[in-house]
Amino acid sequence: MDSDLRDRLVEGEGREEDIDEITNCGEFIKESLIENKKLWLLAGPAIFTSIAQYSLGAMTQVFAGQLTTLELDAVSVENMVISGLAFGIMLGMGSALETLCGQAFGAKQYHMLGVSMQRSWIILGVTCLVVLPIYVFATPILRFFGQDEEIAVLAGKFSLYMIPQLFAYGVNFPLQKFLQSQSKVMAMAWISGIALVFHIFLSWLLVVQFQLGLPGAAVSLNVSWWLVVLRQFAYVVMGNCPGAWNGFSWSAFRDLGAFARLSVASAIMLCLEFWYLMFLIVVAGRLRNAAIAVAAISICTNLSGWEFMIFLGFNAAISVRISNEPGAGRPRAAKFSILVVVMSAALVGIAFMILILALKNVYALPFTNNPEVAAVVSDLAIIFAFTLLLNSVQPVLTGVAVGAGWQWLIAYVNVGCYYIVGLPLGYLLGSYLDMGVKGVWTGMISGVVLQTLILTGITLGTDWNKEARMTKSRINQWGGSVAPRIQNSLKP
Repeated sequence: MDSDLRDRLVEGEGREEDIDEITNCGEFIKESLIENKKLWLLAGPAIFTSIAQYSLGAMTQVFAGQLTTLELDAVSVENMVISGLAFGIMLGMGSALETLCGQAFGAKQYHMLGVSMQRSWIILGVTCLVVLPIYVFATPILRFFGQDEEIAVLAGKFSLYMIPQLFAYGVNFPLQKFLQSQSKVMAMAWISGIALVFHIFLSWLLVVQFQLGLPGAAVSLNVSWWLVVLRQFAYVVMGNCPGAWNGFSWSAFRDLGAFARLSVASAIMLCLEFWYLMFLIVVAGRLRNAAIAVAAISICTNLSGWEFMIFLGFNAAISVRISNEPGAGRPRAAKFSILVVVMSAALVGIAFMILILALKNVYALPFTNNPEVAAVVSDLAIIFAFTLLLNSVQPVLTGVAVGAGWQWLIAYVNVGCYYIVGLPLGYLLGSYLDMGVKGVWTGMISGVVLQTLILTGITLGTDWNKEARMTKSRINQWGGSVAPRIQNSLKP
């Protein structure tokens, strides 16, 4: 099925001429439907994969919420702060492959994909060792940021249980971007779906039936993540990526410098976004009645995260299109793809906004049995609904940036919008003006609004013909020297 999808997506050789011939509304709608179909062929399975993988941690929070409020807070803080930090770093470092593999695939330089993935594994393996102390010293780190003592101690203990997940991230994200760049999205969806079903069953068995509490939840989450990793690796080595995977190669150890710099740029760009949500949890922990505030913020960020995973699927789709089309010398098709995916994502965002407003009194109940927490979450419904609408467009624009290779530029934008505007404003409103959780969330939205406006301006002002001309030099700059026929394979 993935080979059929790949064939349909590369049928774009004549798309430039078709797009140039758009002169009226009818032709625009016709071409939009064609492009929308291509985007959904990528976005649909990518959305399911993102939701399924995100739900591994989210379902662990659901099971923890059936224990005590303190255990829910501990799992939420570990999931959003400690694992969230690692997730952001690993996803960001791995996202360098979105640019490089996507543009190499579009330029039909398939031999570069497998070696690039192995380079990414090396870089992310080292990164895992660098990040490991954050898991080991989670309790004093959370104390330093003013987290409630009981929450900090229990979250630190849970972080130690979750160290295997850190190394699963390091292997998973290069595999995911490698497969995604070739439109092997259906295989990823099946693997992630099976892992999620297994995780729910194993969590129920260990947490509910055997009453193993947080250790049982940790075992289930670690095992499920490694199931995803090993099954994806098996899919690759069993011959499903001809031309792109030629076995392990010593070439992966060459030219690591340029690739590492792109990886670091990608990590900084995405980490600044993930850390932004992490610091919201930390700020909430400094409010009065911290346990209730952290639980309420955690539930909203959890739900927002699920919705964000949907638009991360759009992010993946537009990133593939934006990297493939200029790589194949079709800049106008890239521009048209951006327009269509933004329109599609905005419509989905409106649907989510309406859904939250309609269910404002009940959407917190699956996550908590504390009526005070549920009341605070319900009070956030209007501003939270607007957040979901805003989050529909922002990940798409970030996907454009990743596909085009603008990681450093967007990193600077994120610093200004999130950490100079959004976070200080949230702290001011929440603590000093005593607006509580609503003030913290308002500050967060202000940063996202500003970032979205700036990304929109950058995208509209881009010369896509110039971007297409720069693709080959970028592949050589970031990918290094990889011979078309790899002679130094480690295969027997």
